[in-house]
Amino acid sequence: MWYALSQEISATTNSTFKLRHRLSVGGGCINSAFAIEGEDGRKYFVKLNDASKVGMFVAEAAGLRKIGQTQTIHAPEPVCWGTVGDAAYFVQEYLGLRGSNSPANMEKLGNKIAQMHRVTASTGQYGWHINNTIGSTPQINTHADNWPAFWRKRRLGAQLQLAARDGYGGALQRKGERLLGDIPAFFTAYTPTPSLLHGDLWSGNYGILACGDPVIFDPAVYYGDRETDMAMTELFGGFSTAFYHAYNDAYPLDSGYQTRKTLYNLYHILNHLNLFGGAYLPQTERMMDALLSEIR
Repeated sequence: MWYALSQEISATTNSTFKLRHRLSVGGGCINSAFAIEGEDGRKYFVKLNDASKVGMFVAEAAGLRKIGQTQTIHAPEPVCWGTVGDAAYFVQEYLGLRGSNSPANMEKLGNKIAQMHRVTASTGQYGWHINNTIGSTPQINTHADNWPAFWRKRRLGAQLQLAARDGYGGALQRKGERLLGDIPAFFTAYTPTPSLLHGDLWSGNYGILACGDPVIFDPAVYYGDRETDMAMTELFGGFSTAFYHAYNDAYPLDSGYQTRKTLYNLYHILNHLNLFGGAYLPQTERMMDALLSEIR
């Protein structure tokens, strides 16, 4: 496989690549990952999975390219992707993430994320032209003109259906159905712009280059409310006060964000429930209770 992969890199880059060294890289629970180096010193980052997952890499490559085209924040450049035997592979630019999360660097990150969010859909629609994944869960991005309807059907509704399939019924589904019906209540005075989103913006999906420039990776790109990205930055920590100050200076958030961020993070906690099991059930129901209390 590694010989075949070297041949693919050579063909794509029009420069012979002969593998000299590969190193397994940890940190992910979905793909196997490696840093590889050629005899000429070129380095690449490689993800591997089952051949059936190649569509996930196709969508990720499209997302990285879209972010790169904005020229707002650096994302690793896709090199090549496909299948070799029973394995799917994705080769992308290798990034030396040796920079620090200093206040100055986090300010750069906040400012550049704000710049990316100012890139909007030319069609004025929410969604994207290709489906992708959130974690390993399919994420359907079929376009819609109405944001509350998009969030109800394509995001929360889809996760609730998966939860029901996995045996999470009862109170979770009852609360979920009530919440789905009341989603428009969170948007009575707010219509979000369809901004370009990273889609999975937690602290494990950004880094700082040695020069101090920020980079984002592992996206689940679509056009939607920028508050969804910002909400996720708060879900698992890892973003400093300097980041939020810089973002809000560049692109201030609406006052209703403090309530809607729970609505947006519920999507990710439901996804964790579906991926990792019942340990996330209490948190899911608490978030639903908090949201329902806002509209009683």
